[in-house]
Amino acid sequence: MARQSSPLTPVLNRLRRPLTLTWAGLIAERIVRAFWPLWSLVAAVAAVLLLGLHDLMPLEAVWGAMVVTLLAFLVFAVQGFRAFRWPTREAALARIDDSLPGHPLSALADAQAVGMGDTGSEALWRAHQQRMAERAARARAVEPDLRLSSRDPFGLRYVALLGLVVALLFGSIWRVGTVAGMAPGGGAALATGPAWEGWIEPPAYTGLPSLYLNDQKGEIAAPLGSRVTLRLYGEVGALSVAETVSGRSGELDPATSSEQGFDIAHDGTLSIDGPGGQSWEITALPDNAPSVQVLQDGAETTFDGQMSQPFRAKDDHGVTGGRAVFRLDMDELERRHGLTTEPDPREAIELDLPMPITGDRAEFTETLIENLSQHPWAHLPVTLELEVRDARDQAGQSAPEKMKLPARRFFDPLAAAVIEQRRDLLWAKANGKRVAQVLRAVSYQPDPGLFRSETAYLRLRVILRRLETLVRHDSLDSEAQDGIAEALWDLALVLEEGDIGDALERMRAAQERLSEAMKNGASEEEIARLMQELRDATDDFMRQKMQQAQRENQQNGGEPQEMPDNAMQMTQQDLQDMMDRIQELMEQGRMAEAQEALEQFQQMMENMRVTEGQSGQQGQNPGEQAMEGLAETLRNQQGLSDEAFRDLQEQFNPDAQAGESQGNEGRDGGQGQGQGHQPQGQQGEGQGSQPGQQGQGDGQRQAEDGGSGSLADRQQALREELERQRGNLPGGGEAGDAARESLERADRAMDGAEQALRGDDLPEALDRQSEAMEALRDGMRSLGESLAENQQQQQGGQGQARGEAGQQESDPLGRRAGQGGQVGTQDSLLQGEDVYRRARELLDEIRRRSGEGERPDVELDYLKRLLDRF
Repeated sequence: MARQSSPLTPVLNRLRRPLTLTWAGLIAERIVRAFWPLWSLVAAVAAVLLLGLHDLMPLEAVWGAMVVTLLAFLVFAVQGFRAFRWPTREAALARIDDSLPGHPLSALADAQAVGMGDTGSEALWRAHQQRMAERAARARAVEPDLRLSSRDPFGLRYVALLGLVVALLFGSIWRVGTVAGMAPGGGAALATGPAWEGWIEPPAYTGLPSLYLNDQKGEIAAPLGSRVTLRLYGEVGALSVAETVSGRSGELDPATSSEQGFDIAHDGTLSIDGPGGQSWEITALPDNAPSVQVLQDGAETTFDGQMSQPFRAKDDHGVTGGRAVFRLDMDELERRHGLTTEPDPREAIELDLPMPITGDRAEFTETLIENLSQHPWAHLPVTLELEVRDARDQAGQSAPEKMKLPARRFFDPLAAAVIEQRRDLLWAKANGKRVAQVLRAVSYQPDPGLFRSETAYLRLRVILRRLETLVRHDSLDSEAQDGIAEALWDLALVLEEGDIGDALERMRAAQERLSEAMKNGASEEEIARLMQELRDATDDFMRQKMQQAQRENQQNGGEPQEMPDNAMQMTQQDLQDMMDRIQELMEQGRMAEAQEALEQFQQMMENMRVTEGQSGQQGQNPGEQAMEGLAETLRNQQGLSDEAFRDLQEQFNPDAQAGESQGNEGRDGGQGQGQGHQPQGQQGEGQGSQPGQQGQGDGQRQAEDGGSGSLADRQQALREELERQRGNLPGGGEAGDAARESLERADRAMDGAEQALRGDDLPEALDRQSEAMEALRDGMRSLGESLAENQQQQQGGQGQARGEAGQQESDPLGRRAGQGGQVGTQDSLLQGEDVYRRARELLDEIRRRSGEGERPDVELDYLKRLLDRF
C-alpha cells in the first residue's frame, strides 16, 4: 500500500472524516486493552475512600492496603505502557478496507501488471478500478472493539465500576481527606480541626432526629436505647473515651479505639479525654409501657349481634398492636339446665384490635367490631381484657371488664329454644342426649301454630335424627358437634326470620316478637327493626283481606256487602298513626303503655272487616275479571308447586310424613287449607268461583292412583283453564300482545310440568312450574299495562262508569285503585329492601343445601339447576 495510485487519491480525500474516526477508535481500543487493570484499580480505590471504608479498618491494615495499592498501580502502569502501540494511518485505512467487500482501497492502490498496451485489457482494468472506486465511496467509520471479556473473564472491571457508582451516590468526598490523618505527621495537621466525631441516634420508632455530639454542650437528654457512635482521628492513643451510660461489662474494646459504639441503658456521663476533648451529662428518657382503657360510652350491639366496643389506647412513642381477650366468668355464671354439666375445654376468645391506618398512634380511640353470635358463650358472663404493645414489646392491659358476651337475640320462642339447646350442645358433648330429648319433646305433636312452615319442622326432625344416631353410637366428636350446631343456628334463623305464607300469621308473629322484645328489654335498633316488620306484615294482611272482600262481592253478583250503621271504617292512615303511637311510647320508655296499645292493635286487626270502599261501585269489567282469573291461576299453580316439592321431600324422608300435615295451611294452591296430604277431592272452595270459569268438577279431574298422577291431572286442568282465559283475554296493542305471548309461554311450561309429573320426574316438574309462574306474572303485568292504556284512551263513558268526575275510586283503607281495574296497586308490594334480603337468604339456603353431600343425587341435581337458573 506504500505505492499510491492516482485513482486512490480522490477517494482518500473523500474518506478523510471516516478515516479520522476509525483512527481515533483504534487509539481508544488500544488504551482500553492496555490500561484496563490500571483504571479498574483506580475506580476500586476511589470507591473505598469515598465510602470511608478505611475508617473502619485498623491503621496497620490501612497502611498495608496503601502499600499494596501503590505497587499494583506501578505494575499495571508499566504493563500498560509496554503493551500500548500508537496506531498509524495505514492501520486505520486497512481497518476500513477490511470492512468493505472486495477490499476496494487495496484494489485502487494496485497497478495493472498484465495486458499493458492491450486495449481490451486496459478497458477491463479501468472498469474494475471504477467499480472499486464506487465501493470505496460508500466507506464508513469502523467502530472500535472495546470488548475485554477474553482479557477479564471474571468482570473485575465492572465490579470496580459498580463500587465507584455506589460511592458517588452514597459516599462523601470529604471522607477522602481523612486519609491524611493516617499518614505520619497527620496528627499535627488535625490540631487545627476536630480530632473526633460523635452521634447519638435514637431508636427509629421514636421518630426523633440524631444528635451530633460536636454541637452539643453540657447536658443531653436521649431516649433509652439510643445508639452512641464515636470516631477518633489522629495518632492512636492521643484520645480516649470514658462513659457510664451503657452498663457494659466483660471483654470490651480499648478506650483508645478509633471507632466505638454502645447503647444508652441509664443515666450517666460520657467524655472524650485528650486534646480537644469534651464531656456530657446524659439523661436516659424512659420508654413507658402503653396503656389501654375500655370505654362504656358508644358500646352497642346491632339486631344481628354485631358488637361495637370502643377503647382508648396511648403510648409515648406509639402503639404497634393489640388484642382483645374474652374469658368465661365461671363465678358469675348461673349453672342450670345444660350448663350444670362440666364444660368441654375451650380456649379464650382472642381478637386483634383495630389500629389507625393513618395518623399518630401515640393516643387514639378506636372501636372493636365483631359478631360473636355463633360462639358457645353467647349471652354468657365473660370478662373482657384489652392488651396493647409498643415497639419495645412492652405490654399494657386494661382492667377486666365484666359483661355478657354480646350476641344476637332471638324473640321467637321456638327459635330461642333452639338456640338454647345449641348452646348446651356446644357447652359439652355430654349434653348430646339431653339436647336430643328436649328437641324431641318440642317436635312431638306440636301445636298447630308452633311451626309456621313445614320446612322448618322437617329440618328439625332431620337434625334430631342425626343427633340421636351420633349419641346412640357414641360418635359425637368435635366435628359432628360443630356440624349440628351450625344446622341448629340455620334452623333458628329460619324460625326467627323465615317467610310466612299466611299474612295474618306473619302479622301475629311480628306482634309476638315485638311484644317479647319489649318484655326482654331489647335495644332501640332491635325494636325499630321489629316495628318495621310489623308494619310490613300489616300491609300484607290488609291486602289479603281486601282481595278476600272482592271475591265475596263477586260471588254475590257484584253487589257490595252492606255495612252495619255502627260499623267502624279504618283508613290506612289510621293504622299508621296507631303504629306510630306504639313506636313513640317504646322510644319514650313507656313499655307498659306500648304493650297495652300493641294488644289493642292486635285485637282490632283480627276482628276488623274490610269491605270495598265506594257504595256505588259496580261489578268488574272483563279486564278486571281476566286479571282476577289469572291471579287465581297463579295461586293454584303455586299450590301445585308446593305440593310437588313436599312430595319430593317425602321420597327421601319418608319417616317424617307423620308430622308434615301440621302447619300446612295455605299451601294447596291458594285454596286456604292444607292439602299436601289430603285426598285430592277435598280441595278448598273457590277455584271455580270466578265468573265464566269452568266448574270445579270439570277443571280438576281426580286420579285413583294418587301421588304424581293426581298432581298431573290437576296440572292438566289448570292448563285447560289457562287456555280458556287466553281465549277471553281482553285488551290490545303492544302490551296486549306481550300478555298473550307470556300466557303462551306459561301454557307450554304447564304442559311440560304435566308430562314431567306423569313421568314421576318431580325435579323437572318443579322447574317447569317455576317457568309457568314467572310467565304468568309477566302476562299479568303486561295485561295491566294494556288495560291502563285502554282506560286512558276512553274518555267520558268508562270514566263515568267508575264514578263521578272529581271522585277517585279507593279501597276501604283509602288507597287508590290500581291499573286496569285491579284492586289496589303493586306499589311497595315488595316492601323495599326486604325483598332483596329475602332473596339473598333463599339463595344462601339453596347454596348451603347443595353443598351437603349426604343429600340424594336427585335433590342435589335439582338444587344445582336452581342455582344455574337464578
